[in-house]
Amino acid sequence: MPTLRVELFEGRTPEQKAALADAFTQACVKILGSSPDGVDILFYDIARHNWATGGQLWSDKGKPAASS
Repeated sequence: MPTLRVELFEGRTPEQKAALADAFTQACVKILGSSPDGVDILFYDIARHNWATGGQLWSDKGKPAASS
């Protein structure tokens, strides 16, 4: 039984998540031979101010860099 953890920026609609869940489930069935009922998908909505890449918060992307 695969369990997939999906971390996304908040703001995706329930319909988008349902479509993604279906696509991931079908991939697990095809590739892993899983039963659809055995595939669990957990969605985690992350605010941009709680996610950083390269030392910069995503909420600050596009803002002028602070001078040191």
